[in-house]
Amino acid sequence: MNKTLRIGIFTIIGAFMLAIMPLPDWAVEFRPDWVTLVLIYWAMATPSKIGVTVAWVTGLLLDVSYGTLMGQHAVGMVLVIYVIHLQHQRLRVASLLQQAIVIFFLLMLKQLLTLWVDGMIGRAPDSWLYFMPAIVSTVLWPWTYLILRDLRRNFSVEKQYQF
Repeated sequence: MNKTLRIGIFTIIGAFMLAIMPLPDWAVEFRPDWVTLVLIYWAMATPSKIGVTVAWVTGLLLDVSYGTLMGQHAVGMVLVIYVIHLQHQRLRVASLLQQAIVIFFLLMLKQLLTLWVDGMIGRAPDSWLYFMPAIVSTVLWPWTYLILRDLRRNFSVEKQYQF
């Protein structure tokens, strides 16, 4: 297993830990969508390794972690990663602001899909704060991108010393 893949796995595990970490009641609505953000980065950086299958499995694990309807987050995750795969070359050369705008719309689409499923099973939220994870994740995207990019660059490049 190469170093980039190991770093990717560790960052996804870290994102899961951030996703299920207990928060105070007032902060629960403001929790970023860490797992989707990390998957978006890795799908842009290494599209041959992170694909729709990884998104599906990760989404199912997220459903199990949150105790939601099986496949609810998985479908949204697959849709987001599919669009990222279609546009990854354009997104890689875009500025962080432009990337954040695209990611905002993709996260809103994912939130709308989960809202639709929640509404169908009778668990629709009663406030607009349901969409706050997409907004907070968009604000955090530039820092997430920079941190993950630096991790990938620092750990995947073999350092050669010359004397």
